[in-house]
Amino acid sequence: MNITDVRVKKFNGENRLKAIAAITIDDCFVVHELRVIDGKDGLFVAMPSRKMPNGEFKDVAHPINQETRNHIETVVIEAYNNLEDEA
Repeated sequence: MNITDVRVKKFNGENRLKAIAAITIDDCFVVHELRVIDGKDGLFVAMPSRKMPNGEFKDVAHPINQETRNHIETVVIEAYNNLEDEA
């Protein structure tokens, strides 16, 4: 799997939500609404989700193994950090 494009929209402020991202996989599949969150152990990427009738959130799309999750997180956080460097 190659992530061929990453688009990040950064948010200013003191909110834990730092950015929203979209990734393109192999120039043919896009996943929108990845969230860059400032957690207690640093930045992490939350997958797109929706709120269920019981109030819980359920991922709409997500990697099925840790290697893929790590790859997505690394690429998205790197793109986010590059935005900070350009500011």
